Amino acid sequence: MKKKQIALVLALLIITNVASAVLAVQYVTGDAKEAAATKMLEYFLKKNYLRSKDITEEDFVIGRRKGTVEALNDPYSQYFTPDEYKRFVESTTGEFFGIGVQIGAVADSKLITVIAPIKGSPAEKAGIESGDKIVSVDGEEYTADEMEEAVKHIKGDKGTKVTLGIMKKDGGEVKDVEVVRDEIHVESVVTGSIGDIAYIGLTQFEDDTVKDFAKALKAAKNKKGLILDLRGNPGGILEAAVGVSDMLLPKADIVSAKDNKGKEVFHYTSDEKEWTKPVVVLINRGSASASEIVAGAIKDNKRGDLIGEKSYGKGVVQTLVPLPDGGGIKLTTSEYFTPAGVSIHEKGIEPTIPVELPKNIKGIGLEYQHQDTQLKKAVEVIEKSGR
Repeated sequence: MKKKQIALVLALLIITNVASAVLAVQYVTGDAKEAAATKMLEYFLKKNYLRSKDITEEDFVIGRRKGTVEALNDPYSQYFTPDEYKRFVESTTGEFFGIGVQIGAVADSKLITVIAPIKGSPAEKAGIESGDKIVSVDGEEYTADEMEEAVKHIKGDKGTKVTLGIMKKDGGEVKDVEVVRDEIHVESVVTGSIGDIAYIGLTQFEDDTVKDFAKALKAAKNKKGLILDLRGNPGGILEAAVGVSDMLLPKADIVSAKDNKGKEVFHYTSDEKEWTKPVVVLINRGSASASEIVAGAIKDNKRGDLIGEKSYGKGVVQTLVPLPDGGGIKLTTSEYFTPAGVSIHEKGIEPTIPVELPKNIKGIGLEYQHQDTQLKKAVEVIEKSGR
């Protein structure tokens, strides 16, 4: 696998350790009036705010940092306090604290939709099902456009409670569902088979995904085709997506990215493919970020069909910058392009074979293969390709 300017990228995030040197430098803006106004505002708040005794200098520091990043009006850029930064990094390892539910956006709703609860998770035990809508978190309402903010409030420490306003998939009134957070372990690679066809579902792209995917491919060597299920996969580590693509593609481009000056910051290509048999990839509105890198590489290189629905459309890269105090910043720093030079940001990737799911379906994947019309179509395509 060849690559230029390699960097570990997390949830399409580049982690860099140069922040301490760069961000510790104090720049003189020359805008003394602005600095004076900020000091005056903080002084006024300290003297007059009703609960000023509860406010610390650290609160003002955090507020300034959050406000600076929020001023970008970018849903993917964010400031993390030390605790938030720790939880965010932990969430990329496949183990984190939360309720264990995969969520996404669907075309016919502005609400956050449950893609699937993780088996045995607090969400599943609380009766939350695929297709349910999350209307509110602890009384605060969120739309699908505010999904990342909702996720921040859904996650939390083990043993703590969160109340979700849930609208069941068949409609009706919104009911509060209390869920106790717990430690969640996500298996990023799920394997199985349908007759002579191998099935590999990727729930997210994390540290062990490439290793586990390689094992799954090796175990499927006698199968006549592969169904790669990326539905509901929100993304993860860029290099994991590149590694998976590399095993499925011939010598070809995988993905590239450019910064705000139009300079290429990375360009990944594949070596000879390890899996030479037919491949079909399943995608939906919950397939985002790193998932779209794999789907785009398969589609543009004409390696196989994409079946399902248009993907989410997250085609920007965030750099994760650790700060000296243990906090961090997640900042959008580049935009990525598929092998055909296409930006999919806020557009998504269209499937080569569009297939909708039945409205009354209980779930997707192997467990629901007799109802899952997208999976059934994938089997049909593989069967025909082997004739």
